Amino acid sequence: MKRKNRLVDLSIYLENDVLSDPPPLAPKITYQKHADTMHEFLVMLPGTAPEDYPDGEAAAVEWVTLTTHSGTHLDAPWHFHSTQDAKNGGARPSITIDQVPLEWCFQPGVKLDFRHFPDGYVATAADVEAELGRIGHVLEPLDIVVVNTRAGSRYGHNDFVSSGCGMGYEATMYLLERGVRLTGTDAWSWDAPFAYTAKKVAETGNKALIWEGHKAGRDIGYCHLEKLHNLEALPAHGFTISCFPHKIRGASAGWTRAVAIFED
Repeated sequence: MKRKNRLVDLSIYLENDVLSDPPPLAPKITYQKHADTMHEFLVMLPGTAPEDYPDGEAAAVEWVTLTTHSGTHLDAPWHFHSTQDAKNGGARPSITIDQVPLEWCFQPGVKLDFRHFPDGYVATAADVEAELGRIGHVLEPLDIVVVNTRAGSRYGHNDFVSSGCGMGYEATMYLLERGVRLTGTDAWSWDAPFAYTAKKVAETGNKALIWEGHKAGRDIGYCHLEKLHNLEALPAHGFTISCFPHKIRGASAGWTRAVAIFED
C-alpha cells in the first residue's frame, strides 16, 4: 500500500490587509485582473485583437513590492553579520541565501513550546535544556528546531510585531553547538521584540543584548525561519520540516513555503 503523507502549512500569507511587519516594511500587492493585461498581450502578440481572446480575457497578474524578509522567510548568515564561524574553525565570509546547503532545509523538526514566557523574555540555554527534557528529545545534528511563542496567537493583531519571547545568545549557541543549523520562530524576530531590547539596553547599558540571538551567527553560522504559523498544530517531534528558500543571488534571506510533513 502506498504511504500517504500529511502536510501542515507553517507559513503566513503575503497580503495587503493583515499587517505582519512594521508599516514601512509591509508588502504591497497590486492585483491585475484578466482584462487589465490585454494591452500587454496585444503588444507581445502583434496582429491580435481583444475579440481574439476567449471571453475577452488575457491573464491575471500581480505586482508585488516587498523585502526578502516579508512573509515567512529564511534568514541566511549574511543577514546577521558579514562573517561567521569564529568559534567553528575561524571566521570566514558569511554565506548568502543562495549558498545555504539544501540539506539544512529538509530535516526532522523539533518544537519547543515557549508560549508561557511573557513578551520580551529572552530564553536561556537552561530553558532550552529543560524543554528538551520535558519533551524527551535528544538533539541530533541538523535537527530543525522551531520555537512556539505567544506571538503565534497574535498574528493578524496590531501587537504581533511586539509579541513573543526571543532566543538569546546562549540559547542559540546551545542549539548550534549540538549541530543544529536551522531554527525558526512564529514571532516577527528570532530575538526578543526590539521595544523590550531597547528598554533593557537603556537600563543596563549592556550593548551585547542588541540582536544577541542573531549575532550568535558570528560564532557558528546558521539560518532561521521567522514569522512561522500554526506551530500549535505540531507535536514536539515526529515530523519533517521542508523550508527551501527562494534562490535570490547574494541575498540575506529568501521567502519560503514552510511545511511540516508527517508520515501516516
